[in-house]
Amino acid sequence: MLLRHAKSSWDDVALPDFQRPLADRGRDTAPRIGAYMKANDLVPDAVLCSGARRAVETWELIAPALGSSRVHIDDNLYMATPDSIVAWLRKLQSDIGSVLLIGHNPGFEELAMRLAGDGRKKALKRIRRKYPTAAVAIIRFDVEAWPGIGDGAGYLDAFIRPKDL
Repeated sequence: MLLRHAKSSWDDVALPDFQRPLADRGRDTAPRIGAYMKANDLVPDAVLCSGARRAVETWELIAPALGSSRVHIDDNLYMATPDSIVAWLRKLQSDIGSVLLIGHNPGFEELAMRLAGDGRKKALKRIRRKYPTAAVAIIRFDVEAWPGIGDGAGYLDAFIRPKDL
């Protein structure tokens, strides 16, 4: 599951990008995405979250709905390339069946497009149009273990945007 952080604030232009907090709209949409994920049985076994403030705040707002998961906050996910994210995913332990990544564009949009070789037509159409803040792509893989994931190996099962809720 690839969740782009919720809407961030630009109120303080002096803040470094890494330190930007969520905007009011982001604080509203993040819990709704979390509730959607729980209601649709999209509770991850593990979470990898960018260390950027807006990503961490997004996780903190959806965490109550998803319960406890193994959580790893990693500054290296901030603006990570799709190749580096796939390399990290391929190293996941075999007991992790699902993972939620919380991060940023343009990396997440590019990664989702690369991984999803196929998918639901409506979801593919939406994700090709725009990957807005607080949107989550659900990509499923029919592989034995995490090293089997790669370009075109996934199926885009859903692409949920805040305005869909």
